[in-house]
Amino acid sequence: MTELPKNQRDLEDGIETDLGERLTYDAYLGLDRLLTAQSPLSDPPHHDEMLFIVQHQVTELWLKLIIHELKAAIRHLAEDDPWPVSKVLSRFKQIQRQMFEQWAVLETLTPSEYAQFRGVLNSASGFQSLQYRMVEFLMGNKNAAMLKVFAHNPAQQAELREVLDSPSIYDEFLRFLSRRGHAVPPQHLDRDWSEPHERDPALVPIFKSIYEEPDNRWVEYELCEKLVDMEQSFQLWRFRHMKTVERIIGFKTGTGGSSGVAFLKKALDLTFFPELLDVRTEIGV
Repeated sequence: MTELPKNQRDLEDGIETDLGERLTYDAYLGLDRLLTAQSPLSDPPHHDEMLFIVQHQVTELWLKLIIHELKAAIRHLAEDDPWPVSKVLSRFKQIQRQMFEQWAVLETLTPSEYAQFRGVLNSASGFQSLQYRMVEFLMGNKNAAMLKVFAHNPAQQAELREVLDSPSIYDEFLRFLSRRGHAVPPQHLDRDWSEPHERDPALVPIFKSIYEEPDNRWVEYELCEKLVDMEQSFQLWRFRHMKTVERIIGFKTGTGGSSGVAFLKKALDLTFFPELLDVRTEIGV
């Protein structure tokens, strides 16, 4: 009778097994800290609270990477080094894809299940996410009023203020365009960076010339499209967030005191790079 193959893999001779004095996978990744950072508060423990915690912790990890990448992109633009920026913004888009699809996991939480442990959140809310606010500021949605949310934590407030007072990626992109000979109005080159960018029709002809001569302005053209990708992917994530909240809690008030879904909908009206969208109406005209 023919012997069937074992349904397992044998350890290869070269695989390390004596790891007593070696750097290990869990040590390198700090898994002892990472995997013990989930502390459900429901009593008795509710099965689905772990899902809720992990969902938001994973989001915070992705946001940490986005901040890392955005700061690099801003630095490269300031140094007139555009090629790494394209790679960074492509990575941003793929991170956002992961974050968008991740909502599907939370959507397995039904309204009745969430209601059974929602009370333990007390006033805790995603609105209080420092990293989310940093991403918004790095992309250009500046709002000094948001600093109030972090008054209880001076270190976090100082970190957010530093980003508030620095050029966003769009600010730095406009300065980059100016140094490449484009007639960017001077008010966009040196201003109070803590204020949000104000839509300026004078920028539209600059982008129109870039889009109508891509062969002659390929660097600018490529970066314009990467920024549009960035805005679209972030807005899709915002939209999915709003629809997930609507699906789970309907139109209840948010745990942090906001109007909930109505407040999240307002974010969809906020643009990051308005002239890059406005120029689409002018191309070919």
